[in-house]
Amino acid sequence: MALRSRALVPPALALCCGLLLAGPASAQRRCTVTDPTGTPLNVRTDPNGRIVGTVRNGQPVTILDTTADGRGRPWVYIAESRSGEPIGWVFREFVSCF
Repeated sequence: MALRSRALVPPALALCCGLLLAGPASAQRRCTVTDPTGTPLNVRTDPNGRIVGTVRNGQPVTILDTTADGRGRPWVYIAESRSGEPIGWVFREFVSCF
């Protein structure tokens, strides 16, 4: 009976693949809406898109995704922190993560 050798996966490769397999959930960040104007923050369908609602200052949110618009300004796709239900896109500068 011949023994088959097993190739060991280098630790750096294993770490890399583990991070990739973890998926988007690993990128989630818990944050709070902090619009300095004191008014509710507009929620949009996509970065700089149509307004579909608002979120209040102090509301805990989770960042699910990030991007930049055509002018290079940062936007984040947020979800309700407790339920995880997606809310929409908001301007990144009005969300603080601690």
